[in-house]
Amino acid sequence: MQQLSPKSNRLITLSLPERPWLVPADDFLRGFLARPELALVPESCAAELALHAALHAAPARPVTPDEIAALDDHDARESYTHFLRFRDALLAAGTLEAYYLQLFPRDGGGQVNIPPLFVDMLVEAITRSMLSEGTDAFEARARDILFRTQRISTQNGQVLSGDQLTLDMLNETGGLGDIGRFLAEAKAPLREVQMQVLTDDSAAAYFQQAAGRHDFLLDMTHEVTNDLSHGLTFTMTRARSGLNALARVLQKWIKHFLGVAVKIRPLQKIDDEAWRWHVGLDTASTALLNDLYEGRNVEPARLQRLVSLFRLDFEDAQDMRPDVAGKPVYLGLMMNADGIVKLKPQNLLVNLPLRASVQ
Repeated sequence: MQQLSPKSNRLITLSLPERPWLVPADDFLRGFLARPELALVPESCAAELALHAALHAAPARPVTPDEIAALDDHDARESYTHFLRFRDALLAAGTLEAYYLQLFPRDGGGQVNIPPLFVDMLVEAITRSMLSEGTDAFEARARDILFRTQRISTQNGQVLSGDQLTLDMLNETGGLGDIGRFLAEAKAPLREVQMQVLTDDSAAAYFQQAAGRHDFLLDMTHEVTNDLSHGLTFTMTRARSGLNALARVLQKWIKHFLGVAVKIRPLQKIDDEAWRWHVGLDTASTALLNDLYEGRNVEPARLQRLVSLFRLDFEDAQDMRPDVAGKPVYLGLMMNADGIVKLKPQNLLVNLPLRASVQ
């Protein structure tokens, strides 16, 4: 087994056949105790101080119902109950990936009984390890889309994806934190907020930003069309588009969990009379693809919210169900009416047409 760096929350890598899966170490669990939901505050009672200290010293120690009941604050009791349910199930599963697959089994019988935040933190840790040997800033930024909600906007013909929480905070405070919030309440003018678009030139700066910062926009523009003379147009595919980076991250996600090699590429439209299988990467695109597949009419405004389609091909058709072997799988990514994208990476693990022996 190999110890990962502190930046990876000091998880342990467990080598399974072709798949390095993560065993939670004590420091990974301690990270949850430092979160606002469990961190101590000046009002913390003596029982909470004692429980927090005991768990920090031994994060896997048993906790009795009496220890939870002794906490004065209702929110603290609820937060510790959620954390301990999560911790105990995670330790019982043995690895982060095994626990994640228990939450989202392919038979649809799973039950997510932990806060969505904990699910996102699992995905964050898994994808960080999955890309730990890579130096591609575009893939590193694209992986955020798997566990952090994005806000999509257009600017000078570009389709840009920004971290929703970061954008909302900057718009509220002008990037000045509590001072900016005070100025906003006083109706004082705030400076214009600008975030940097990730490019080859800014890739080094992306890796140098402070941990936990999400200050770079990802350019999701995949094709650029230029008008030429005499009514001609020239369309060029951008090799460094954020959609290409996201496609590569999703390929690695599938390989990491399922041990199956696939190729994913962005697509402008589905022109396939033999369309057999599709997977929505979010709730909205699932409904849209279902409607398109069934031939139902779709309003233009709804189609315009489609960020991208993708085509997924299995490298080995024998990994697929026999009735669809060799056929492409179409994927969709869509924003809601407010421009928000919440990708659900579990959909790829649950809904791909895998041969029974692969599942």
